[in-house]
Amino acid sequence: MDTAQWARVAPILDELLDMDPATRELRMLRLEREQPDLVDDVRRLLALEQSRPDFLETPVYHTQIKVSQPGALVGPYRLLRMIGEGGMGQVWLAERADGLFERRAALKLLHPGFADTGLRTRFDRERQILAKLAHEHVARFLDAGFGDDGQPYLALEYVEGQNILVYASQRKLSVLQKLALFLQVCSAVSHAHASLVVHRDLKPSNILVTPSGAVRLLDFGIAKVLDAPGREGSDTTRAGSRVFTLHYAAPEQIRGDPVTATTDVYSLGMVLYELLTGSKPFELKRDTDAAWEEAILGEEPIRPSLVSRESEDRLTRSDRKLARALSGDLDTIVLKALQKDPEDRYLSVEALASDLRRHIGGRPINARPHSLDYRFRKYLQRNALQISIGLAIIAVLGGALYIVSWQAREARAEAQRAQAMHSFVIGLFEQAEKEAGPSNAVDIRRLLDAGVRRTNTEFARQPILRAELLALIARMRLRMGDYATAIAVLDQQKGALFAAPLPIQVDSLQLRGDALLRLGDAASCRKLLTAHEEETEGHGDTARRQAADYASVLGRCDRALQDRAGARRQFQKALTLRRRLDNGASAEAESLIDLAMLEADAGHNTVALQGLLDALKRLRAAHSDQGDLAIRIWQGLGGLNRELGHGADAENAYRTSYRLAMQLYGPGHPTTIDTERGLAAIYVDQGKLDLAEPLFTQADQQLTRLLGPHHPDLGSMGNSLGIIAWERGDLATAELQLRRALKLWAQSPRLHGGLFNLAMILHSVGRDADAEPLARRALALRERMFGSNQGLVGASLRQIGEIRLARQDADGAEPLLTQALAILRRDYGPSHALTGQAELSLARLRAAQQRQPEADALIAAILSQFPPNDVEYRRLRWETRTLAAQWQCANADQRESGRRNLQQIKAEIDAELPVSVVNREAAKALIDCGE
Repeated sequence: MDTAQWARVAPILDELLDMDPATRELRMLRLEREQPDLVDDVRRLLALEQSRPDFLETPVYHTQIKVSQPGALVGPYRLLRMIGEGGMGQVWLAERADGLFERRAALKLLHPGFADTGLRTRFDRERQILAKLAHEHVARFLDAGFGDDGQPYLALEYVEGQNILVYASQRKLSVLQKLALFLQVCSAVSHAHASLVVHRDLKPSNILVTPSGAVRLLDFGIAKVLDAPGREGSDTTRAGSRVFTLHYAAPEQIRGDPVTATTDVYSLGMVLYELLTGSKPFELKRDTDAAWEEAILGEEPIRPSLVSRESEDRLTRSDRKLARALSGDLDTIVLKALQKDPEDRYLSVEALASDLRRHIGGRPINARPHSLDYRFRKYLQRNALQISIGLAIIAVLGGALYIVSWQAREARAEAQRAQAMHSFVIGLFEQAEKEAGPSNAVDIRRLLDAGVRRTNTEFARQPILRAELLALIARMRLRMGDYATAIAVLDQQKGALFAAPLPIQVDSLQLRGDALLRLGDAASCRKLLTAHEEETEGHGDTARRQAADYASVLGRCDRALQDRAGARRQFQKALTLRRRLDNGASAEAESLIDLAMLEADAGHNTVALQGLLDALKRLRAAHSDQGDLAIRIWQGLGGLNRELGHGADAENAYRTSYRLAMQLYGPGHPTTIDTERGLAAIYVDQGKLDLAEPLFTQADQQLTRLLGPHHPDLGSMGNSLGIIAWERGDLATAELQLRRALKLWAQSPRLHGGLFNLAMILHSVGRDADAEPLARRALALRERMFGSNQGLVGASLRQIGEIRLARQDADGAEPLLTQALAILRRDYGPSHALTGQAELSLARLRAAQQRQPEADALIAAILSQFPPNDVEYRRLRWETRTLAAQWQCANADQRESGRRNLQQIKAEIDAELPVSVVNREAAKALIDCGE
């Protein structure tokens, strides 16, 4: 019989084998009328079944089945991707390919070479079982048949879901939610038992939960049909040919005893135990199959509540709550399901489910003796609401007078508190005016210091009010940039926090973390805030706003410590909370800024730029684009545009941030200093060193006074002052300042930039042996931070390639320079100045390799690609033209032309950048050319 004929005969044969003789004969008569070409084959096979009961154990055909591949057709289905594989076969995600209707299915296929007797028997049995099961929590049987090559398949409902344990863990389900999920499993297994089918391999991986929370039971591949013992074949569950999963197997499966419905009860008990506790019920000295068999057969399971209780000392208070929830009825239910003797277990899955439902409903369970004390406690639990209502009515009637009087006292206390704060603030200003005199302005810092002293005297007996006032003063100190003073105020607040409500305590923690971060101690900030993170949970807009602010500060601490994953988690949490706030557009913009700067840290400059623009749009919609968040946005836009080579846009952004900072904070504030630094960096790019250097020097002095001499932000001052000194030709000062920056940036994500710049300076004066280790260290940091294909990585590769070329290693320089150019073109684009620098470096290499036509082509490409409309482009063009003129000078016939070109280049540079590295290089080239 060929495979096509067998594909038509097999379903009819399976149907007839399940019929009694009289019904079978009627079906054969109908077959003679409808499909006469099949009758002879069917009768012959039925006769074989009578004379040789084992004939189905031999394959009817011996076609070689091909290994399944994506895109292959099996019957009317096209395979998409494999979603599972086991001893019996493979499961593929497939789609209907015959055009009759659109449907995706889980297609179960036997392994190639399916003629193995056991596999074929189990496969046929699963098809028969699934065909008779129809339940909302059992994966639906859709279709069965054979492919053109004889490959048998089962088409089942495709379930997009997670293992029940993973689902419960990721969503942090409560005990009641887990029980509700488990009852769906019980319903599915109970249905199978009602259809006289025992699953025999219940385990978490066979129980999926959809995103909507609906359970689907899978894989009846080794199920046993209780009403057909003669058809089952050999017992594939015996240890000698084990196909069940050992960790969830019942003792009788290990021993090879008869399997009944109580076998599934045991496996369900194992699943329930792990679902509730997250652990297995046995403590094994060694994790081997033999140890598991010994435990299943002879060891008593640990009480579930004891597992949770033993973890109290190292986990959270939620574990203590879990231990209390599991003790009592749930302990009893789980342990009864896990009894070694099947007769001591629940006799049915429905009995197990019934006790779980009774526990959920607060009624006595059947697995425990119903003593008077037990029944009374259950009555109280079950009727807690009604009893509470009755007691509440009595309490309300009896305490009405007390409540009225209490409310009156609270109202008076609140009025007194408001009056006290009002009097406190008025008193501060009155005292400040007396001390200052009529002609002097009030010193706000002296005012706040006086406020601290007054809280210690006037409110010594009012700790809550004192804690609030000190928090207000600390917040103002932070806003003024007095970070160390803010911490000192919070230290004084500690004595009053013992009586303060939780929101005031959380606010104090956030203020302290923010101050530590601004002082450069991100590690202490993260340690402090992480230890108290659970205390920020709450409901309502006020609690959400406070939790979002807390998460934002914690995320910035993570970012400063280069933990981008942790920072993103906190920033996303803050954004989610802020999106649930009323009128939360400004707060939402703060989270968008944090996320955008995180993208910038990863080198995703274009994504970061768009994120900042989105944040600015939200601020403008909320009419809040003149405050601190707007300053942060414009600073970020300045830095990103400068990185992307958009000089004019960068200058405009920095000028805007400086204007806003002066309006909001005035001179000398850390935020204003930051904006001045950005503007000074633009001046350096433009060659305006006389404008840039005083700004950097002043910022260096101010930040040292405000933050101390070891703050990482001072590294930026050293870096910038070093570059200015290099441009001026003061190489000793340049190296001194850059090494100072490296020391301050030792633990900073900005370290790679300092290493790159110091290597650049040393290379420019011929100290390539000192420059190369620094350049390679910068490359390693950039690859670790940004991946291997980001633009800054390309810039480092170019730098190392130039150093190798200067050290007469053209062969070592070539792969570095070609790779650098490819990365820069791909990430920054062909019009970025750094891309042009890489092309110029490659031109130098080609000339050194005596490949002058290629070098000339690169020079021509640079001069045509980069118009002289930007200072960075003009620098690049001067360097390129200088190199071309140097090649002319090296040729006696072209020396005079080269000298004239160098004179023209020098004149142009003198007019715009008289003090610069590029000018000195042009002057040296002119001297070398004979002038």
